[in-house]
Amino acid sequence: MPTLGSPPPAPRRRLVLASQSPARLGLLRQAGLDPEVIVSGVDEEAISAPTPGELALVLAEAKAAVVAAREDAKGALVVGCDSVLDLDGVAYGKPADAEEAAARWKAMRGRTGVLRTGHCVIDTGSGARASVTASTAVRFGTPDDAEIAAYVASGEPLYVAGAFTLDGRSAPFVDGIEGDHGNVLGLSLPTLRTLLRELGVGITELWKD
Repeated sequence: MPTLGSPPPAPRRRLVLASQSPARLGLLRQAGLDPEVIVSGVDEEAISAPTPGELALVLAEAKAAVVAAREDAKGALVVGCDSVLDLDGVAYGKPADAEEAAARWKAMRGRTGVLRTGHCVIDTGSGARASVTASTAVRFGTPDDAEIAAYVASGEPLYVAGAFTLDGRSAPFVDGIEGDHGNVLGLSLPTLRTLLRELGVGITELWKD
């Protein structure tokens, strides 16, 4: 509590998540943050890059930039993220349909891929930005054809990058990871903390009351 005559504490900065991902929102909330959500509407299919890591970063930067330019994001810290699965140097996002999801899983099982998530933070007050791609190795298990068919029939893989997630029905089909668990879900909290520090913001300053 401030002492008599001391200046009032600075108001907490607004944090805006430029993503409709419930997993990313959940991660931020679990870490004590209370972000607003403004969906960018970026056409992901229209953007390309030489490597999966660069693609994830370019998409994250594009999403953050679109939202940061909006009047309703004025003064906020805008966080943009995008994830792709890097398998043999090829970037895989959300599968287009059930057939592609099934084929993807048959190609992934028993192998290791790298989930690459681009992170971009823009301070709309100063115009400063910081961005980086975080990577986590994912060791896939060996679900049989019947298990893959059942998983695809659930519809879940059509809505997640790489056709899998660690917090859903595909979790039993992932043997392990090397790296940050949150990064696989779509947002690395340690990476976010680092980017915020580059912009002169401590993550604890953003904790909700």
